[in-house]
Amino acid sequence: MENDILVKKAQKGDGEAFIQLIQQYELILYRTAKRLGLKDEDIADLLQETVMIAFEKIATLKKGQYFNTWICRILLNNSYRFMKKNKPLAAMDETVLNNLSHQDFLSLELDDALNSLDDNHRIVLTLYYVNGFTTKEISEFLHESEGTIKSRISRAKKQLKNTYYLGGANLI
Repeated sequence: MENDILVKKAQKGDGEAFIQLIQQYELILYRTAKRLGLKDEDIADLLQETVMIAFEKIATLKKGQYFNTWICRILLNNSYRFMKKNKPLAAMDETVLNNLSHQDFLSLELDDALNSLDDNHRIVLTLYYVNGFTTKEISEFLHESEGTIKSRISRAKKQLKNTYYLGGANLI
């Protein structure tokens, strides 16, 4: 309910309300972009662009309760455009690998596992498991049927299980 009030204030030009909204969702946005396999410096640029677009277009948001979904959609659109322009992922340098903790390795394994999936499967798993969206929210968000979203989640989990669990990793 508080978000609805903040969205209405932001739509009327209240910059402070908009900043409060962004602060609530910045970690979710960062994690979403990170799970797409983007580097921190690219994520910073994409988040800045996302915030700018959201600020310019906040008046187009019809229901404040969908702010989270709306801003994540803006981020995803920006991220997809960026990824199409720039083919990603250079190999990691050995000194970086030597300084990683166990938790960092788990995160890298998860990122690697997610990056092995095609975009449709990676995004539904990221939205479902990392961001905590329901299948209904994801279906509205991606303009796909809820059955399609459930099917993609199931197929992605099966693919990861076959690839990583049977291969020795214990991610799923």
